[in-house]
Amino acid sequence: MVVLAVALGVGRFAFTPLLPLMLHGGGLDLRQGGWLASANYAGYFIGAMTCAALRVEPGRVVRAGLVATVCLTLGMGLIGTFWVWAAIRFVAGAVSAWTFVFASQWGLARLARLGEPAWSGLIYTGPGIGIVATGLVTSALAQRGASVGWLGFGVLSALLTVVVWRTFAPRALGSRDDRPATPASAAGSGKLQVGHTQAEAPAAGRAQRAEGAWLVLLYGMPGFGYIITATFLPVIARQALPGSAWPDLFWPMFGAALIPGALFAARLPSAWDNRLLLAACYVVQALGIVFGIVWPNAAGFSLGSMLIGAPFTAITLFAMREARRLRGDHAAGLMGYATAAYGVGQIAGPLVAAPIAARTGSFGLALWLAAAVLMVGAAGLTVLAARRRPRR
Repeated sequence: MVVLAVALGVGRFAFTPLLPLMLHGGGLDLRQGGWLASANYAGYFIGAMTCAALRVEPGRVVRAGLVATVCLTLGMGLIGTFWVWAAIRFVAGAVSAWTFVFASQWGLARLARLGEPAWSGLIYTGPGIGIVATGLVTSALAQRGASVGWLGFGVLSALLTVVVWRTFAPRALGSRDDRPATPASAAGSGKLQVGHTQAEAPAAGRAQRAEGAWLVLLYGMPGFGYIITATFLPVIARQALPGSAWPDLFWPMFGAALIPGALFAARLPSAWDNRLLLAACYVVQALGIVFGIVWPNAAGFSLGSMLIGAPFTAITLFAMREARRLRGDHAAGLMGYATAAYGVGQIAGPLVAAPIAARTGSFGLALWLAAAVLMVGAAGLTVLAARRRPRR
C-alpha cells in the first residue's frame, strides 16, 4: 500500500493537482502540460513493456523504484526547464510501471500463499491515499507555488521509503515466501490440471493465449477513458467554476472514493468473472465522465469525480487477478503487457485532449470521446465473458 502511494500517488499523480500552479506560474502552457503528461505515460508504457524482460527479485525492483521516485520528484522542484521536466516525467513513468507491476506481483503472491486474497484490496488503496494527500497538500500550499509542492512531496516520499525499506529486503533462497506455489495456489495459472488429455493441451494453450491477448487489448481502453479527467480535472473545474474553492477538492474526492472502491472490490467473491467486473467498472467511470459534462457545477463534478475514482484501482485489481488466473505465479509478463496497453491509452489521452481544448476552449468533446471508449471496452469484455467462461 505504501509503495503504491509513493510510486503512483506521488510519482505519477502529484502532477495533476500541481499542474494549475505550474500553469499559473507562467513557465508552462496547456499544450506543454499535455506533453509533460504524455511523456510520463510514454515512460509508463516503456516500463510496462520491459517488465517481462526483468529477471530481478521483486523486492529489489521495489526498493530501486522507491529511491528513484524520491530523486525524480525532488528534481521537478529543483529544475525549471521544460525539456528537463519532460525527461524527468518520462523516467518517472517507467519507474512507476516497474514498481507497480513488481509490487503487485510481490503482494498478490504473498497473499495467495497465506490464503488471504481479500487483503489484496488494501494494496490497491495506496494510490488513493497518495492522491488524497497530494491533493490536500497542494491546496494548502497553493500560494507557495509548484516548486515547493514538488519538494515537499519528495521529502514525504523519502520518509515513507524509510518506513517500508526493510520489508523488501532480499529473501534467502528456500525461505517460505520464495518457495514455488503449491498446486492450490497455482490454480488458474493456465497449467493443465490432472485429467486433461494430451490432445486437449494445444487447444487449451491457444485459448489461454487468446484470452491473454484480449485482456491486454481491452484493458488499454480505460487508460484513455480516465486519463483526460485524471490529468486535467483541476483545470477543467477551474474553467467551469472560476473563483470557487471547490476545484481544489475534486481531485482529493477522486482519491478518497478510490479507497473504499478498492476494499469493496477485493471482498467480492473470487468466483465472479473478472471480465464482467471490469465491464461494470468501465460503465461506472463512463457515467462519472458524463456527469461532469452534463452538470458542470460543484455537484456534478463531485459525483463525477467519485464515480471515476471508485473503480480506478478496482479495474487494476480485476485485471491483475485475471492475469494470475491465466498465468499463476508467472503472471508478471502478462501483467506488464496489459499495463503497457493501459499506458498507450494514457499517452493518447492528453495528446488528444489538450489540442481540442486549446482549439475549442472546452474539454467537452474530448470527454465525450473518453466516455465512448469506455463503453466500447465494456461491451467487448461482456462479449468475451459470454463466449469463454472461466474454467474451474
